Amino acid sequence: MVKILAFSGSARKDSYNQKIVEIAAGGARRAGAEVTLINLADFEMPIFNEDLEKKEGMPAAARDFKSLLIVHDGFLIASPEYNSAFSPLLKNAIDWASRREGDELPLLAYRGKLATIMSASPGALGGLRGLVFLRLLLSNIGVTVQSGQQAIANAAKAFNDDGSLVDSVQQEAVIDLGVDLARTLEKLKSTG
Repeated sequence: MVKILAFSGSARKDSYNQKIVEIAAGGARRAGAEVTLINLADFEMPIFNEDLEKKEGMPAAARDFKSLLIVHDGFLIASPEYNSAFSPLLKNAIDWASRREGDELPLLAYRGKLATIMSASPGALGGLRGLVFLRLLLSNIGVTVQSGQQAIANAAKAFNDDGSLVDSVQQEAVIDLGVDLARTLEKLKSTG
């Protein structure tokens, strides 16, 4: 069984991005994947600073997050867009988890992993501009990012009270992101 880590780059209560990653996680589970859904708000990390790292080492929360990345085959990641980029919370978590400890291989948490990205935003583009930079960053650290993605515009009006999307076509498209990631990972795993 493939293992997928699902998380968003938002710590906001009632985050639109946490909602869509939960929908995608449901699709991955439907396709037979074991999904671990986390909230980065539970992994408090200081802003990455190499001097701090040298003085105190990797913070426990960063090490915990990195360990989760390492033991999963792929990632479902949703991020809000801030000023045409993905969230600082997500960037900081990625940066901390990219750091080598001891004699481990460089970028151990990311190399050879597969990810699917998505976003939701109150704006008309749904966070699409931030996904461009998130895709670039992930690709540069060894993650293969699936071509399919979703950007949910006008997110303040896009969700039902139960967290599902009002638009059933969008709902199925986000579910399909999880299904597709799980199936692709399963195919890769079965071919060795």
